[in-house]
Amino acid sequence: MTEIPEAELSWRFSRSSGPGGQGVNTTDSRVELSFDIANSQALTDVQRERALERLAHRLVDGVLTIAAQEFRSQLRNREAARTRLEATLRDAIAPPAKKRRPTKPSKGQVERRLENKKRRSDVKRLRRDVS
Repeated sequence: MTEIPEAELSWRFSRSSGPGGQGVNTTDSRVELSFDIANSQALTDVQRERALERLAHRLVDGVLTIAAQEFRSQLRNREAARTRLEATLRDAIAPPAKKRRPTKPSKGQVERRLENKKRRSDVKRLRRDVS
């Protein structure tokens, strides 16, 4: 994936809940990072289609929004939001995994499995109360 240009990112800041003491009431440390996937020039057409399809449940009008408020510092929340956005996009635009080619168990494996089942059955049969 290519680097996302800063011009395509939209940042919003607000007051955060959580740790920070009295500073929580005065600093805008909560970060919302928005990225317009539908209109992005950084993604190829194939990547855009994959991202829109796979992230459909998280998008509002083709825009992905990531919120971060776990740190007291706005700078660290910005870094956390950017990291999460990159990870989310990387997963969304990854090519699909190769299909598994079904295989049959070998004759030896089948025989060993059946032999183990028979042995186990015998053990349980011998444990039964015969009275």
